[in-house]
Amino acid sequence: MDLEIYNDDNLIDQERVDWVNDIVKFTFDKLELKDDTQLSIHFVTKDKIHEINKEYRDTDRATDVISFAINDGEDSLDYLEQQIPDLPLDLGDLFISVEIVDEHAKDYEHSFDRELGYTIVHGILHLNGYDHIKPEDEKVMIGLQEKILSAYGLKK
Repeated sequence: MDLEIYNDDNLIDQERVDWVNDIVKFTFDKLELKDDTQLSIHFVTKDKIHEINKEYRDTDRATDVISFAINDGEDSLDYLEQQIPDLPLDLGDLFISVEIVDEHAKDYEHSFDRELGYTIVHGILHLNGYDHIKPEDEKVMIGLQEKILSAYGLKK
């Protein structure tokens, strides 16, 4: 696993950075992703994620997580893997608003870690092609998400 964490404003402490590394590795293992799979997570403010959401998604509000998949909807990954078998898989980037995660934890009466874990796993699933637009897709994605979180020990 190749995980880059960007925490420039020190929005989370080092202990939580270590915890994020652990839950990402756990999720990668559960999804049976290759060892050299890459991902970056950017911890940002509520204002910054609002700005990103407005600029890149044309949505004028803050949100908890935004995922930018490298190979979203592209068939080029299969071709590249055939040509370069040892090519690392770069999933893309997650942008997470720590402030909104904290708000959601309070709103849903979860611990901060439960909500942060939910947000991270949710984002990773999106980067792996899962979605929740259609009810049948939502059932699959949320079911897998809850299975991963429960196995990690982050129950509702």
